[in-house]
Amino acid sequence: MLIAIGSLLGLLGCLAIFFLIPYSKTRKEFKSLREKMVKEAGFDHQVFIKADLADLPNPVKKYFDYCGYLGTPKMVAMKSSCEKVKFRFGRKTNPISIDYTQYNFTQEPARIAYIDSSKLGIPFEGLDSFTGGKGSMKGVLGKLITLFHQTGKAMNKASLVTYLSECLIVPSAALQTFISWEEVDDRHVRATISSFDEQACGIFAFDEKGEMLSFTTDDREAPSADGHSEKVRWTAVFKEYQESDGVLKPTRFQAIWHYDEGDLLYFDAKEVKIEFDPQLSKRTIDEENDADI
Repeated sequence: MLIAIGSLLGLLGCLAIFFLIPYSKTRKEFKSLREKMVKEAGFDHQVFIKADLADLPNPVKKYFDYCGYLGTPKMVAMKSSCEKVKFRFGRKTNPISIDYTQYNFTQEPARIAYIDSSKLGIPFEGLDSFTGGKGSMKGVLGKLITLFHQTGKAMNKASLVTYLSECLIVPSAALQTFISWEEVDDRHVRATISSFDEQACGIFAFDEKGEMLSFTTDDREAPSADGHSEKVRWTAVFKEYQESDGVLKPTRFQAIWHYDEGDLLYFDAKEVKIEFDPQLSKRTIDEENDADI
């Protein structure tokens, strides 16, 4: 009995040490994707001018003007990061706190995101990616156990429309030919993204100042308890704009599933930091240490 208890305690000790080690396969995969995609993005030495906005609906033009983008450099990549995000996996789950890091790219629809969290001292990581038209969402427990790995056509479309929802946060993306715009009224615009033989659309809402408030779509599917997915209306909310690097950027993001029985706010991020073209910063990717995403 004593030998068994000793062995168990030894195993638990080894696991505790393993969990504390900074290295993780999922983290390394994210960083490898990030490095490859940022280096491929290149640079854009142009600035936003009025001619770029000529064919955009009036609410979108007003947004560019309100945020102060005219005359500022066009970006090819964006990094957004935040800590202590309130996150829920589904309707019958309790919220957890996660740290979240995301990169978006503008020359073609592409984005990657890394989730870092823990439960009872056991690490939980997530890797959300959309590259080459393929969407993927993976969750890993204890650095080794893959809890889920969603791929397929529905995931591809969900990833595409998620990219669309964020295109005005990284506004070079909004000017690309794979996104088209249609004015609904002076406060609403329908946007459609067509890429990789897939199409998705949604409605952006703005206030009287030109501030983007939300994006709503019917082109996403929510995961259900049995591992399948169901069509549910989805909204991304953007709030609390603050000036950073000469332009106004939202600093609070929320994501909501509109189920028949009621809304589920499953992602609530405050104090989001947005950086454009992180590869141009003084500390390049090659200089980042293992503790930094």
